[in-house]
Amino acid sequence: MISFTTISLILLAYMLGSIPSAVWIGKMMYNIDVRDYGSGNAGATNTFRVLGKKAGFPVLFIDIFKGFLAVKLVWLTSKYYPNTQQFMNLELCLAMAALIGHIYPLFAGFRGGKGVATLLGILCAVHLGAAGICAGIFTISLLLTHYVSVSSLLAALSFPASVMFIYHESIPSLNIFAIFVCILVFITHQKNIERLLKNEESKVGFLSKKSN
Repeated sequence: MISFTTISLILLAYMLGSIPSAVWIGKMMYNIDVRDYGSGNAGATNTFRVLGKKAGFPVLFIDIFKGFLAVKLVWLTSKYYPNTQQFMNLELCLAMAALIGHIYPLFAGFRGGKGVATLLGILCAVHLGAAGICAGIFTISLLLTHYVSVSSLLAALSFPASVMFIYHESIPSLNIFAIFVCILVFITHQKNIERLLKNEESKVGFLSKKSN
C-alpha cells in the first residue's frame, strides 16, 4: 500500500514541475505571456526565441533545477535504501510527476512546455552518466544541424540506448522509464517532426538574439 509520505512527495514533485518559469518570468520582466507567441510553448526554447537571452537563461536553469530537485525529494523519506529497486521506483515516480507538472502545470492553466529542460534535470538526478551522454549528443547535434527539435529527438533516443547498452542497467523500471521518456519526447515534438518533414522547421536563432 502506498504510504501518505509517498503520496505527499509525488504531489510535491508535481507542484515543483508545475512552476511555470517561462510564464512568470515573461510576465514579470516584459508583461508578456510567451505562450501567445512563437511556438506557443511555456519552455526555455520558446522563451529564448520570443524574449531573448535575458529571460531565456533563467528559465532554462530554473526548469533544469526543478526537475533535478523533484527527483531528489526521495531523500525526504527513510523508507527505502539508496541503490535499491524500491528507491529507484520512487525516484521514477517523482520524475514522472515533475514532468507531468511541467507539461500540464497547475499554476498556469495546465498549458506548459514540452519538458526538455526539466527532463534534463530529471535525467541528471536519475542517471547522471546517461544524462551526460544525452547532453553531449544534444550539443553536438545543435551545433551541426541548428535544430533544437532534431537535437532533442536524438538526445531522447540516446537515453534508453545508454541506459541499456552502455551502462547495462538491470532494474526493469529504469529501462521502462528510459523507453517511455524517449516515446514522450517524440509525442510532444509531433508538430516539429511534421515541420521537419515539410522542411518548414525553424533553425536556432535565439541564441544569438540580443537581450531585450
